[in-house]
Amino acid sequence: MKLNPKEFALDRSRQVAPQILEILRSRILSMSLPPTTVLSRISLQSEFNVSQTPVRDALIRLEEEGLVEVYPQYATVVSRIDVRNAIEAHFLRLSIELEAVRRLTLESPDETAAALETVLSRQKHVVSPETYDLFDTLDKDFHRVLYEGADILGLWATVRRQGVHIDRLRMLNLPMPGKLEQIIVDHQAVVDAVRLGDPEAAVAALRQHLSGTLSIIDLICEQYPDYVSR
Repeated sequence: MKLNPKEFALDRSRQVAPQILEILRSRILSMSLPPTTVLSRISLQSEFNVSQTPVRDALIRLEEEGLVEVYPQYATVVSRIDVRNAIEAHFLRLSIELEAVRRLTLESPDETAAALETVLSRQKHVVSPETYDLFDTLDKDFHRVLYEGADILGLWATVRRQGVHIDRLRMLNLPMPGKLEQIIVDHQAVVDAVRLGDPEAAVAALRQHLSGTLSIIDLICEQYPDYVSR
């Protein structure tokens, strides 16, 4: 659970609790801190060189987000991945993004395709296990284009907040052979359908893409039984 003080140096001109929250959330979502990892408050205070208050406040927020479980007077533990929550988050995302891509394909196909292609071209250059983090960031940027184009960025924030468990499932899925390459193929199919102005093809391509992780959820659970809760 050691944190790199250079990589995660705190900005002392800002409140430190939100920064600690952001760092720990990032490490949990990236699986650097996998489920069942015990988080020592004393160790965190030492790593960040802060008092107990900002660490406590950050852990409280993480508990509210369902990313840690706090056992008073005992320990704070990174929560298991809630599969039911992940399925519900996927349903929400699917409902929003399919309607967004349909509307954008009808109303602004050229502009939308160009914006998606810009992100995709960058993503094609980081298809490697060494660049999982950047690949995942660009994956999110690709989908964010749909929310921006449809002028529903408030819903993007909601989807990101509700999707923490499916995000962790995805990080277990990414290392599987061929997964990164399949994401590129899926994204290209969405771009091509949007550019052609074919809303039904765009919806079908996006639906196929978004079903990826959940379609093998049983396999993920079999491979990582200690990480999930069903």
